[in-house]
Amino acid sequence: MQKETGEAASGDCHSPGSDPRHIEKQAFQEGWRASASTIPAVLAWGMVSGMAMVKSGMSIFQSLGMSLLVYAGSAQFAVLPLLAVGTPLLVVFFTAMIVNLRFVIFSAAVAPHFEHLPWYRRIWYGFFNGDISMAFFPQRFPPSTFGQPAGKIGYFAAICYPGWVAWQLGATIGILLASQIPESWNIGFAGTLALIAIMIPMTSNLPALAGVVVSGTVAVLALGLPYRLGLLVAMLLGMATALLVDKLLPGNDKGEGVAA
Repeated sequence: MQKETGEAASGDCHSPGSDPRHIEKQAFQEGWRASASTIPAVLAWGMVSGMAMVKSGMSIFQSLGMSLLVYAGSAQFAVLPLLAVGTPLLVVFFTAMIVNLRFVIFSAAVAPHFEHLPWYRRIWYGFFNGDISMAFFPQRFPPSTFGQPAGKIGYFAAICYPGWVAWQLGATIGILLASQIPESWNIGFAGTLALIAIMIPMTSNLPALAGVVVSGTVAVLALGLPYRLGLLVAMLLGMATALLVDKLLPGNDKGEGVAA
């Protein structure tokens, strides 16, 4: 456990502040408080995903299996039309891979924080890494904390595990009640609104605002690209814009609010 969480370099190892388990427990509570507001949105999107799988012709067991194994809403929505028309599985696989290329960037950003863990633990955490974790984890643990493992496992688990449970619960509800939930409820739109409400407070400085504006604009303009490549292009250009603006701004302006 000491290898995974790290201990304080000095002080009484029996004091609560230096106990690795206590540090991880506190970090878990902090992560839960930070990310709990995302649960309704994840639940709603899970329901939409479950409904879409059943309505595309998949059986209940196939839908449940896909939700458990794939655990990536954008990839599921991208491949469902392909599965429905009998597209070769190799094409389906590569389509999902292309849509999920953003997770390569997410993993590269988080990997240095967990390099002290054995490979099988990194694979485990990599499965749960996603959009929500990337929204919160880098803010709490910036690159300056590389090599300081204390609290990171607890915080990451608090962000990812409840979200996974919410997704699977929502997907199961959508799968089992697909024929009973009317499309007029606009569950997917409700999930979008919830995600927007979460994103707005995070857009707290000019680089973040620039990245959001560019990525949103590109996502709309590139909507017609095949295999949903517009999402990947929008993400890359949004990140590049945010980094560029961050470098161009004077140091004392980077943390100012967007209203400044």
